[in-house]
Amino acid sequence: MKANHTGTRRSLWRQTVAALRGAPRESTVDQLYHLSQRELIHLESQIGREIFGPVAKGHRREFFNTGPETWIWHEEWKDERGAQHQLTTRYDIRPDGIWKSQPGLRYESVQGEELANLRLAVQIYYERVMRELYKRNPATGKKLL
Repeated sequence: MKANHTGTRRSLWRQTVAALRGAPRESTVDQLYHLSQRELIHLESQIGREIFGPVAKGHRREFFNTGPETWIWHEEWKDERGAQHQLTTRYDIRPDGIWKSQPGLRYESVQGEELANLRLAVQIYYERVMRELYKRNPATGKKLL
């Protein structure tokens, strides 16, 4: 997987952006070639967790994609009694729409304000990850100066 992850990540971006924004984008990650896909996802999630504002002390937040059609939102926190909680929401991009799943619940279609927020979050994620991590122009995929 290490040997071909560059093409995989490029394809992932192209397909996700096409699904959510309507226009594919080209990018390369040559400077990060030595990292595994898992390591790249971890680096990307460090940017993704900041999109929704500061993470409260004692909380953990992750926002990232695991493939061309899957986005993950994960949060962990302790309540006022010290009990640990966590919630993972998985967003699946399908031909018939975007669907979310959470533990113990059925798949639900993402619509309205949640869909608009997800679309905006993905756009911000893509732009920030391309600029900050991959040092690429998100519109062209060309290296930033």
